[in-house]
Amino acid sequence: MVKRRIRMIPFSRPVVVTCCTLAVAVAAMFVAFTPTSAQVGLQTGQNIAPSYEGWEQNPDGSFNLVFGYFNRNWEEEIDLPVGPDNKLEPGNIDRGQPTHFFPRRNRFVYRIPVPKDFGTRELVWTLTSHGTTERAYATLKPDYFMDDIIIMNNFGAGGPGGGLPDTIENKAPTLDVEGAASRSASVGQPVSLVALASDDGKPKARPMPSPFSRLARASRGTPNTATGLRLSWFVYRGAGKVGFDPPQIKIWEDYRESGNSPWSAGWSTPPAPPDGKWNTRATFSEPGTYVLRCLAHDGGLMAYKDVTVVVNR
Repeated sequence: MVKRRIRMIPFSRPVVVTCCTLAVAVAAMFVAFTPTSAQVGLQTGQNIAPSYEGWEQNPDGSFNLVFGYFNRNWEEEIDLPVGPDNKLEPGNIDRGQPTHFFPRRNRFVYRIPVPKDFGTRELVWTLTSHGTTERAYATLKPDYFMDDIIIMNNFGAGGPGGGLPDTIENKAPTLDVEGAASRSASVGQPVSLVALASDDGKPKARPMPSPFSRLARASRGTPNTATGLRLSWFVYRGAGKVGFDPPQIKIWEDYRESGNSPWSAGWSTPPAPPDGKWNTRATFSEPGTYVLRCLAHDGGLMAYKDVTVVVNR
C-alpha cells in the first residue's frame, strides 16, 4: 500500500510554466507511463524490496501484520530460502513468508498474526538479493490501518481512482482444495490438484480496457484490474521449476499487453467451470520440498490454500 505526502505550494510564490517546460513535462509523463519504457534495463539483475502493507484487526482483538513485496525485475523470478537473506525479526525467522518471488509488485502476500497486546513493538522483514539488503518495518501505527476497501482499491477492483459501487459489501471467494495438505511425488510425475471455489458476484466481471482505448489512457498510473472469479496455482516456496497444466493466470501485476495477467490491457477473466471445480496438474523437474499455493481472487479480495509436496527422484 502506497502512501503519498503532498507538498503544498504557497500562494505567495506563483509558479510560471513556459510552453517549452510544459511540453517536456508532458513528454516525460508519457514516457513514464509507456509500458515498454518501464521494462528497459529491468529484465533481470535487480533486487527485491519487501513491503509492509498494513495491519488489520481480528474479531478477537488480535491483529494481522500484512506483507507484500516488489521485485524490481520484469522477468527474473528469485528464490531466497528462509535464512540470512530472508528472515523476520525478532523471534522466529520463519513466519510463513514466501521464498519464491515473482516479478514486479505482489500485494498482500501473507499475514502474520500478533496478539492484541502487541502494542508498540515492531516486526522486521529483511530480504537480501543481488547484493542489496532492504527491510520492511511492521507496526500498529494508525497510518497503517487497512480494511477490505483499501485492499480492493490497491488491487484496482474499484476501477481507475477507486470507489466503484459494486465493491461495497464484497466478500472474499470461498475456497477448498481436495485431498491432503501434504503429499509426495516423484520428478516428472504429475500431481493432481483439484480446487473448488465460488464467489458472491461482487464486483461484477469487468475486463481491462483495450490497450489504446480512452479509458486505458485515462487510467495509467492508477490501480485498475479485471474483475470476476479467477483461480491460479503457483509456487510459493521451492526453487525447482514446476509446470502447470493448464497454464495458470499470472498472480503478479504484469501491465504489458498480452501478459496473461488481470492487470494486462485487454485481459478478461475466463469463465469459471460450471461445477466450480478447477482441475490442474503440477509436474516437478527437480527433487525438493515445495509449497504450492492456490489463489482464488475476484479482483478485489482473495482466499488461498497451501499444499506441501515432497518430491523425490
